[in-house]
Amino acid sequence: MNGRVHIDTDRDSVRFDRMIFGQFLEHFHRQVYGGVFEPGSLLSDERGFRTDVIEALRELRVPIVRWPGGCFVSAYHWKEGVGPARRPVYDKAWYVEEPNTFGTDEFVAWCRAIGAEPYICTNAGSGDEEEMSDWVEYCNGSLGRWAAARRENGYGEPHKVRFWSIGNENYGGHEIGAKKASAWPGFVAESAKMMTRADPTIRLLAAALPDPDWTLPLLREAGPWLSAISIHGYWDALWQENRPSDYAACMLRSTAPEAMIRKAESVIHVAGLDGKVTLAFDEWNLRGWHHPPLDGALFADVPARDKNDINATYTMADALFSACFLHGCLRHAKTVRMACMAPVVNARGPLYVHPGGIVKRTTFHVMKMYSDRLAPNVIDCWHDGDLFESGDGSVPALDAVATADDERKRIVLALVNRHPEKGLRCRVRVNGRAPAGAAEAVVLAGDGPDAFNDVEAPHRVAPETVALDFQEGAVALRPHPITICDLPAV
Repeated sequence: MNGRVHIDTDRDSVRFDRMIFGQFLEHFHRQVYGGVFEPGSLLSDERGFRTDVIEALRELRVPIVRWPGGCFVSAYHWKEGVGPARRPVYDKAWYVEEPNTFGTDEFVAWCRAIGAEPYICTNAGSGDEEEMSDWVEYCNGSLGRWAAARRENGYGEPHKVRFWSIGNENYGGHEIGAKKASAWPGFVAESAKMMTRADPTIRLLAAALPDPDWTLPLLREAGPWLSAISIHGYWDALWQENRPSDYAACMLRSTAPEAMIRKAESVIHVAGLDGKVTLAFDEWNLRGWHHPPLDGALFADVPARDKNDINATYTMADALFSACFLHGCLRHAKTVRMACMAPVVNARGPLYVHPGGIVKRTTFHVMKMYSDRLAPNVIDCWHDGDLFESGDGSVPALDAVATADDERKRIVLALVNRHPEKGLRCRVRVNGRAPAGAAEAVVLAGDGPDAFNDVEAPHRVAPETVALDFQEGAVALRPHPITICDLPAV
C-alpha cells in the first residue's frame, strides 16, 4: 500500500491548545468510588485518593478534567456533597446510591494533585440558574453565604475554577430535565448572567449539537456569554448490548469525528462567531458506555456495567480511532480548543483501576504519545493514497498530521496506517523536498490489531522507540501502527 504526505512550512500555522488532551470523570459505576477515590485502600493517601492513579495521570500530563457528569449531573445537587453533614442520596440518573463522600472540594483537590484544571459541569436538568450561581460562588467567591461556607469547610482560599459548563446533553430525551430547543437559549443566557455575577472571569460552555436547529438559536441569544459550545460523540453505541464492533468497523468510523467538527464549525460560522466561540468535544470515546435496563423494569442492570471493564475490548482499534480523533482536533485547532476523553478511569477509560493496581490500556499510550511528542504548532499538511476497504465501506489507509516548533526547524509527523494486515510505504515531502536519513520515532502497534493490555499482560501493547529510515523521503509503516517521528532535516 502507498500513501503520500505533503508538508508546507511557509503557510500559516496554528498553535494548538493542550486542552485537547483532557479527560472526564463521572459518578458512574467504578470511576470515582473504587477508581480515583478509595479510602482505606493501601494504595490510597490520607485523603482517599489512589496514588497509583495520580502518578499515572501526572505521567499523562492531563491538562483538564470535566466533572461530575455526564448524565449524573442532571439530578446532582452540589450542596449535598460539601461540608461535614453529608448524607447518601438516590442517584436518579444511574439508579444507585450516591454516598456524597467525593464532592466539589475533593474533586478540586484531586485535580490539583494530578496537575489538571478542574472543569465543572452544572445541573441544568433538575437544577436552576441560582444553584449554578451558588456553585460558582462557593468555588471562587470571597463574599457571600456560599463563599463563607467554603471557608467553614476548611478551604480559606477560593478554588479558582475557571471552566464551567451549563448542562449536559439537555437536548436529549434520555436526560433528566431535557429542554426544548426553544427554551434552551434563554435558560443558558440567564444562567450565564447569574454565574458571571458570582465571578465575571469564568469561561462558560453550554451543551450543544452540530445542528443548526439547536445551536443557532443558542448562539444568537447566549453567544455573548459563551467561550465555547460543548458537543459529544461515541461511535460504537453499546448502551443496550455489549457487542463491541470489530477492528474494521471501527476504522470505517474513524473519519466521523472530524465530520462532526466541520458541522459544528459551520454553525458557529453562520452565527457570525468565528474566533469568538470555540468548540469543546468534552465527551468523546469510540465505545459507548454499557448500561442496559433490567428486562421489564425501569431500573438498571447494575452488574451488567462490569462489562465496560473487560480489558479485551480496548484493542489497537481503540488506539487508532483515538489517534484519528486527535488528528481531527489538530487539523481544526483554530476551533477545537478542548476535548475530554470519556471517562478517565475504568468503564471505557484509558486507565483500568483494580484493587491491586492499574493497567494502562492502548488508549493511555496514545494520549501520552501525542501529549509528549508533538511540537506546539500545527502546520499545513495534506495526505492521500490507497484506501482501506471493508465490505461496502472504505477510508483512506493513511492519516497524518504535522506539527513544528516556533522556528519551524523541528517537524514532528504523526502517522496512522489503518490497514490491519498490510504495511504502507509513505512518501513524505517538505516544501517539495524529500527528507532523508534516520529519524527517531515512537511506534505503537502491538502484536496484532486485536492486541490489548490486561492485568495478566499489562505490557502487551506498549510504545517502542525505533529509528525510521527515510530513503528519498519514503518510509515503511507496519500494519496498524501509530507512528510519531521527528523528520530528518531537508
